[in-house]
Amino acid sequence: MTDKAFQDYYPDELNYCYGCGRLNEHGLQVKSNWQGEEAVCTYQPQPYHISLPGYVYGGLIASLIDCHSTGTAAAAAYRAAGRAMDSEPPFRYLTAGLHVDYLKPTPLGIPLEVRAVVKEIKGRKVVISSTLLANGEVCARGEVICVQAPETLLAQFGEPPSHG
Repeated sequence: MTDKAFQDYYPDELNYCYGCGRLNEHGLQVKSNWQGEEAVCTYQPQPYHISLPGYVYGGLIASLIDCHSTGTAAAAAYRAAGRAMDSEPPFRYLTAGLHVDYLKPTPLGIPLEVRAVVKEIKGRKVVISSTLLANGEVCARGEVICVQAPETLLAQFGEPPSHG
């Protein structure tokens, strides 16, 4: 794995996402890296990420799969284009579709691992398949359809949002 996560390459003005923005101090700050052909994210849920006593809230699981997958889509697009992740213009991906299957209750209090593979890259669309594991056991699977944000959308975000 590299030291710098995919999300750390996002330009500052595009780095406020609740799930993966490094500049959102209240967010999850999902971090993803390549491990061979898989992208991997490890996340430690907090006690307040609870659903039932001892188990993780399903919305957190969906958020982890979502943001890890869009980060993986961006990294895969850079790889496919033969570009460095800090090259311009930036590739940012948005969620066009998110499907999560919850296979078993996910225990709270241990690190979770999300592993993603690229199923398809076609034009501005990247399809990512992710698996969420706890203690090596698969607890959820997800598929995310990611679309590249158009440059016209990205151009409107010149100034970071104010926090007040």
